[in-house]
Amino acid sequence: MQRCNSEDFREKEVVNVCDGKKLGCVSEVEFNVCDGKLTAIIVPVEGGFLGLGNKGRIVIPWDKIVRIGEDVILVNAEGLLPLPDKKKRK
Repeated sequence: MQRCNSEDFREKEVVNVCDGKKLGCVSEVEFNVCDGKLTAIIVPVEGGFLGLGNKGRIVIPWDKIVRIGEDVILVNAEGLLPLPDKKKRK
């Protein structure tokens, strides 16, 4: 079994196998604290004014990950919609 850390995930491009579109790179990972298993990867959605900034994020559940390669993560993102960014707490 090959091991990697969260930093390894951030260096990989995420590609939707449904349409070949590059979604971006992983910004965060979610895991279940009870069993320590990875549950999802999070990819920011770029855009906003003049294509700058961040329009939100796509949460991709673990079961939607098709393959993890050396420099790419293939996912089935069909039907996954961007969620708004988390509000920053004061």
